Amino acid sequence: MGMKAGKDKVALVVVTLALFIAVAYIGLNEYQKVMQDVYNQGALFGYQQAVLQLMQQVSTCQQVPIVYENTTLNVIAVECLQQAQESQGQ
Repeated sequence: MGMKAGKDKVALVVVTLALFIAVAYIGLNEYQKVMQDVYNQGALFGYQQAVLQLMQQVSTCQQVPIVYENTTLNVIAVECLQQAQESQGQ
């Protein structure tokens, strides 16, 4: 009977260890999903804020430089160009 009790303890330790590993794996996987969602939401918010800021600056009818790496573009609202053409035509 002593042999059976030893085998039962080993089996219990193995099952407990397997359960712990499974719970840790699932927890880590869920944590990574949550962190990816947080990252995506932050990136989306950043893009939205950049577009909003660009729209606000362009609406002043001033050229707005946009720089990416070694390239610079000056942006101006089409409405401002139309207003300037109408003013010159009158």
